[in-house]
Amino acid sequence: MHIEHTIIQKTKLADLKELLKVAEQTFYDTFAKENTEENMKVYLAEHFTYEKLIIEFNNPYSEFYSAILNDRITGYLKINFEQAQTEFVQNNSMEIERIYVLKEFQGYKIGKLLLDKAFARAQENKIDIVWLGVWEKNEKAISFYKKNGFIEFGKHIFKLGTEEQTDIIMKKIIRDF
Repeated sequence: MHIEHTIIQKTKLADLKELLKVAEQTFYDTFAKENTEENMKVYLAEHFTYEKLIIEFNNPYSEFYSAILNDRITGYLKINFEQAQTEFVQNNSMEIERIYVLKEFQGYKIGKLLLDKAFARAQENKIDIVWLGVWEKNEKAISFYKKNGFIEFGKHIFKLGTEEQTDIIMKKIIRDF
């Protein structure tokens, strides 16, 4: 398998069912060890449904990009502009809501390819700041984002089932005036 053959392309409506499987599997693999089975089930049932994904996909202020390797979706990126952002950070900002890569493909720079796509879209849209929220216990992700120029600048509460958890808010300045 040649990871360098991974392509990043705008997600197609026909790919959403496969994308949903990637989302569920990646979320479960990443967070199940640190959370209760019940909270995981509740969160997945509320946030990872085909109907919810269709609504997100059809939002004109959100974009999805798939990482494709050997005709298989190995990961994806969801970015939000303007009112699609999950919270207001500042004017002219863009949110990376999800960068998900299947566990078996982590370490092959697919996450970096997806992140680079987000940065390219930010530059194309003349965005000043790209931001994201990452669970404070997800040290691997925090390290990845810091390595790619993000800095911590705040926190917010993330509800997983019945538990309130803390996400670190990180940002990267894309344009500096």
